[in-house]
Amino acid sequence: MYTLISKKIRGLSPEIQIATSCAALLGFGFYLEFFRNLSPCPLCLLQRLFYLMILLINISSFFLLRAVRYKIIFLCTSTFFSLLGAITAGRQVWLQHLPRDQVPECGPGVVYLLEVYPLQKVLEIIYRGSGSCAETLWEFLGLSIAGWSAIFFVFLLAYSLTSAKRLYTNQ
Repeated sequence: MYTLISKKIRGLSPEIQIATSCAALLGFGFYLEFFRNLSPCPLCLLQRLFYLMILLINISSFFLLRAVRYKIIFLCTSTFFSLLGAITAGRQVWLQHLPRDQVPECGPGVVYLLEVYPLQKVLEIIYRGSGSCAETLWEFLGLSIAGWSAIFFVFLLAYSLTSAKRLYTNQ
């Protein structure tokens, strides 16, 4: 049974595998938000944006591109967004492990920041972190959502990069 499923998954293109993974991760994030009432912090929202970008890049690569060189470019772009996501999740993990007296105070919401500040300043404020980003609201096997997200981003980064390399060498 396992080998049959394994063969089916290996038969799918890397773009579909990556896009499916991102869709599942986004779906789980929305499940936690809407059914478990866990409000995402600004860094969580940024990570969702990176998952969405990776999903859209890989779906568009699969459906719109046939030339291998363009697929390689799209996979490298997917790698870039995976790196940004890993950095963001890593920053949140770091904030979650700060001592209580060093945790930044809670800041305004993302909607307010986008209305008041230019995008560059908003990103700076979000990456600085806030008290809501330092909270650990859910854990699985000792890792927070941000910890799991960092692992998945690193996995997506490695898989995108190896898929691009494989396409390049088979060209």
